Amino acid sequence: MPLALFMSPGPQLQLGPFTLRWYGVLIATAVVVGLTLARRLARRRSIDPDLVSDLLPFLVLGAIIGARIYYVLLEWRQYRGQWGEMLAIWHGGIAIHGALIGGSLATILFCRWRRQPFWPLLDVLLPAVALGQAIGRWGNFFNSEAFGLPTTLPWRLTIPPANRPPQFLEQATFHPTFLYESLWNLGVCALLLLLFRQASRGRLDLRPGALSCVYLIAYSCGRVWIEALRLDPLCLFAQPPFCGGGLRMAQLVSLLLILVGSLGLWWLYGRRRVLPDPAGVSS
Repeated sequence: MPLALFMSPGPQLQLGPFTLRWYGVLIATAVVVGLTLARRLARRRSIDPDLVSDLLPFLVLGAIIGARIYYVLLEWRQYRGQWGEMLAIWHGGIAIHGALIGGSLATILFCRWRRQPFWPLLDVLLPAVALGQAIGRWGNFFNSEAFGLPTTLPWRLTIPPANRPPQFLEQATFHPTFLYESLWNLGVCALLLLLFRQASRGRLDLRPGALSCVYLIAYSCGRVWIEALRLDPLCLFAQPPFCGGGLRMAQLVSLLLILVGSLGLWWLYGRRRVLPDPAGVSS
């Protein structure tokens, strides 16, 4: 029998007359916890913590808009001609890579507005982002979504028939890919904090932007293998769940981000040069 621990109690939390969606509760928790961590790291980097608080609403808005646009563009066949449904984010349909793009653009605009160098601020944000991703992924558990291939492993996840793909209706238990990514993101956060701590103690030369490059590489490495297990990937040309046997969109983007992060580290430590500031602000 499947472990009861990995059987979703449902997407909603009932508190007397109030009904809350677990996903919303987890996202709100991730924002609060992430803000607390980012402010603490900013203080250690001699960055005004209030800058992080001021950025937060723009960052969240940019991430939500980016996540939705990214998803709709890749699922255009589903949304073509349904303009109202494109805006109905409460019906589901967001993508983390779109959130990262939207959040980065919002941060660039904020840094340009506030005359704040981009890379030092991004470096204190990304450990909090990784921690927030680890928390937010549990929303997939409560929604019985974003799961992987069928499995009989001890940590298998039970999925209700209504949430299973048609070709897997006879299968009851699947890989809990939400759990894999949550644990991976916790590991990424721990790695970034370790590097940050070593740099704070003078044991590591952590140049502006280096921590961001490490995040791109570390997060993306995990996403490449976890995405290979998922049954609901975004595909560029073919249809899910297997995308015609080719790479999924998240894998392609992750490989690109690994390349970008690696080039960034080479530029910083191989060429010993400063990363260009996309906000156009000198450090």
